[in-house]
Amino acid sequence: MQTTHKYTLVFLLFTFITYLTSIEILPAQNKDFVVVLDAGHGGKDPGAISNGYKEKVIALDVVLQLGKALEKTEGIKVIYTRKTDKFIELWRRADIANKADADLFISVHCNSVANSKPYGTETWVLGEKNTDRNFEMAKRENEVIFLEDNYEENYAGFNPSSPESTIAIGIEQEVYVEQSIVLARKIENNFVSKAKRKSRGLKQESILVIRNTYMPSVLVELGFISNKKEGAFLNSKAGQNKMTQALIDAILDFKNEIDQNIGSELGSDTNLEGDGTNSQPESLILEDYTFKVQIAASSRDLETKSYNFNGLSDISKQKTGKLIKYYYGSTSDYNKAKLFKQEAQQKGYSSCFLVAYKDGKQVDISEALKSVSN
Repeated sequence: MQTTHKYTLVFLLFTFITYLTSIEILPAQNKDFVVVLDAGHGGKDPGAISNGYKEKVIALDVVLQLGKALEKTEGIKVIYTRKTDKFIELWRRADIANKADADLFISVHCNSVANSKPYGTETWVLGEKNTDRNFEMAKRENEVIFLEDNYEENYAGFNPSSPESTIAIGIEQEVYVEQSIVLARKIENNFVSKAKRKSRGLKQESILVIRNTYMPSVLVELGFISNKKEGAFLNSKAGQNKMTQALIDAILDFKNEIDQNIGSELGSDTNLEGDGTNSQPESLILEDYTFKVQIAASSRDLETKSYNFNGLSDISKQKTGKLIKYYYGSTSDYNKAKLFKQEAQQKGYSSCFLVAYKDGKQVDISEALKSVSN
């Protein structure tokens, strides 16, 4: 009976893959923007406990409020890793996001240390830095695996107490780090400007819950419940409202920026296949800005030859830390850059995105586009 099921599953999988390869990719606006919200800890894992406040409770309260607001936004689909006080393994949280083909993964937590003085927000993205402070935070968040059954099997010998275990980043995930950083900056900026909180900045470390996801992912520390004043703020309805609204605005801003950069935005202005009219989008030249398409980010240093990039030429690269970012095209014409992006997608770089530079420094796309209306 098991053999029959096995062959049936293989047949269905083959049929599904054949179907996918036979259809055209639909415009991105026809697909919901999927956000997976992860309330940290839960069930037998309480997370931090300090001053009578529980991390797992505050995290869930904020996630449920955040999800409820996002669900009211057209074009956004919300998936929760947990909606109750339930223990969910770290690998399963990432697996939920991966299986949903999510566009964003946001894990919500609260901080706590022995010293009652520290306060402020932090937003973490995947990284390979191992400063003492970063490693201790990563160790604390990762040690929850010891509460899981068969953790040795699920995490392939990963040891939270070993700095060496936290270093490796899969090349498949590196491409999402840049986008994760963009979102993290928006979140921290909103915590300061809208929630009026102190930001301790954007941090990078190899944290398991975001290490195993394949989409832009961040882990948000709302503040320190070990600080009595901040703990009271985070446990209050008013405090949670402020933090939630800051997160909502950051997510919607990030989504809007992604929407501005997708190939489907070209719509009727673009006809790459041709219909006899040779129509092209009007030029939108922003002289102070240069637009490129980031197609990959990797620790591998490749020659910028077309055979290394699925036939794409006009490839440039830039080293940032230990990563090398690869770009296709370079132009001050925003509409032409969008054509470049669509070409890159057709060559197989489905997760590519536009980046903008001014005076040699990378800036938000939204900044460049604002200059059009000014």
